[in-house]
Amino acid sequence: MIALAKPVEHVPDGSLTALRRKAAECRACPLWRNATHTVFGKGPAHAAAMLIGEQPGAQEDLTGEPFIGPAGHLLDRAMAEAGLDRRTLYLTNTVKHFKYETRGKARLHKRANAAEQAACRQWLAAELLRVQPQLVVGLGAMAAQTLFGNTFRISEERGQWRDMGAQARGLATWHPSAVLRMREDRRHQAYVELVADLHEVAIALSTLSERRRVAL
Repeated sequence: MIALAKPVEHVPDGSLTALRRKAAECRACPLWRNATHTVFGKGPAHAAAMLIGEQPGAQEDLTGEPFIGPAGHLLDRAMAEAGLDRRTLYLTNTVKHFKYETRGKARLHKRANAAEQAACRQWLAAELLRVQPQLVVGLGAMAAQTLFGNTFRISEERGQWRDMGAQARGLATWHPSAVLRMREDRRHQAYVELVADLHEVAIALSTLSERRRVAL
């Protein structure tokens, strides 16, 4: 079992379908009150790799689907360049509801606080337990620190594999939304680094596939 660096008091049980239904009824923190949808993970039930983001954005909130807004489009482009097929991956977020503040008619992203993140970790822990990925990717600081602890720094430790149990490894890299927010002169380099880190995941997936083929 993949253990999160931050504690989880209770891990809900059931299939991914049942967990998605339970998460939609979660009232463990106040974020559900203003959310349109709970944005649960999506992908194959036994995907070899899981990509974990931070929290949904406005587009994800309206549809209930992860990574479909501007950051999702950038991630799709980076994955394609890295040789990853989104259809083979399980994509989810650390927090399952969109937190925002309103300015006029706009809904502006607001970071979930520590208590909200803690309340939501049960669902991420349950997803990891059900999917049992062999490769885990934390996108952004929130996901990285949930996986590897509060001292983890993306700018210093991104792209480095870490053991996450007997049969799993993980790494962290830039969140595509962070890349989009960067100054133009830094944005290109961060995108190149994101693609390079995702390419390492593609290589690792290829190695796992070859090992399974040889074992057969």
